[in-house]
Amino acid sequence: MKIFDISVPITPEMPVWPGDPAVDLQQVSAIASGELANITHISMSVHTGTHIDAPKHFIDSGKTVGQIPLEKLVGEVLLMQMDDSVNVISELALQIHPAFDLLKDSRKVLFRTRNSSLWRTSPNEFRMDYVGIDKSGAEFLAALGLDLIGVDYLSIAPFDETLTPHQTLLTKEIVLLEGLDLSNIPAGIYELYCLPISLPGCEGAPARVILVDRLQ
Repeated sequence: MKIFDISVPITPEMPVWPGDPAVDLQQVSAIASGELANITHISMSVHTGTHIDAPKHFIDSGKTVGQIPLEKLVGEVLLMQMDDSVNVISELALQIHPAFDLLKDSRKVLFRTRNSSLWRTSPNEFRMDYVGIDKSGAEFLAALGLDLIGVDYLSIAPFDETLTPHQTLLTKEIVLLEGLDLSNIPAGIYELYCLPISLPGCEGAPARVILVDRLQ
């Protein structure tokens, strides 16, 4: 069995979505200062780093994090490698992909794109030129009956096309898993364990996410 941690470390220097609060970590108690314990205060958006979007993020009447069935967050997942030449995940890009037949039979899918390299090349800078799923790709994926879709940057949708892909997928109550680091993970089928922080009533939550390869 091999375990891959595909979560992005939370640091004050990491990129966040434009307009979101930066990560702030402050030590409020220190043993070195005579206190009984070390305690750190954290402040950030629930959409920081590796996180999930619940339907309420773009649909005001949609389900919150606490209403997402755990079955959608755990189970077999297909990791698809998109060629570095792919600028947007469209319906056509999906239909011509070698793993298209596997995608049609899957309930969960993660997309590895050239985005994953940005966690190394631009670790402190938000990049607007990341690869996302456009309207046609979102409509196609929404029709497949998926439980979860994951991507390797901070949004499922292209920077200049944020609203429609989110609404299309969240209307189908598909969990959107954003901010993954898939740079060292080969394409294939894995077991996914996505464990968001329990934040009842919230539209999103940070998550620790791992993939397990049973090496069968």
